[in-house]
Amino acid sequence: MILELGCGTGKNTQLLAAIGEQVLAFDFSDGMIDRARSKLRLENVTFTVADITRRWDCEDQSVDLVVCNLVLEHIHDLSFIFSESSRVLRDGGKFFVCELHPFRQYLGTKAVFERDQRTSEIEAFVHDISDFVGSAHDNGLTLGTMGEWWHEEDREKPPRLVSFMFEKRAQP
Repeated sequence: MILELGCGTGKNTQLLAAIGEQVLAFDFSDGMIDRARSKLRLENVTFTVADITRRWDCEDQSVDLVVCNLVLEHIHDLSFIFSESSRVLRDGGKFFVCELHPFRQYLGTKAVFERDQRTSEIEAFVHDISDFVGSAHDNGLTLGTMGEWWHEEDREKPPRLVSFMFEKRAQP
C-alpha cells in the first residue's frame, strides 16, 4: 500500500495509483478531497480527510511507501510526521519527501494559493536539510538518496526543490 500525505486535488495520486496496488490519499481539506474524488475515479484509491498532525488511521507496519510532496513546509513539528511514517511503514518501506528547498525559503519564497484572481499566502515553516535527516534518523529511518531540483530557467539560482528517499530500518 502507498500512503500519500497531502494529496490535494490528486495531481500525483494518479501516478501513485499506477504503481501501487492500493493508495490511501490523505488531505486536511474537504474541498481538495472532493476535487480529487471527482477528478479521479480509481478503484485502488481511497481519499480520506485527515489531519496528518494527529495519529494516522493506518495499521502499524501496513504501508510500503509514504509519499509527501510540498506539504511539510506547512507542518511545524516534523518529528511527528517522521514518527508516524516509521510506525506505519513495513521494515524496508520507503518514505519519499519532496519540498520547497530551504535555500528558496531563506530568500523569502513562500507557497501561495490562488483562487478567484486573489492570492493568499499559506503559513510556512523553514526546515533545514538537517531537520529532515535528523527527524528521519531519530525515528528509525535512513537516508538513501537526496536530490536538488531546478526548473530549466532557474539554473543560475538556488535549487527550487529538495527530495529525500528514506528507508525504514529493520526492527530487531
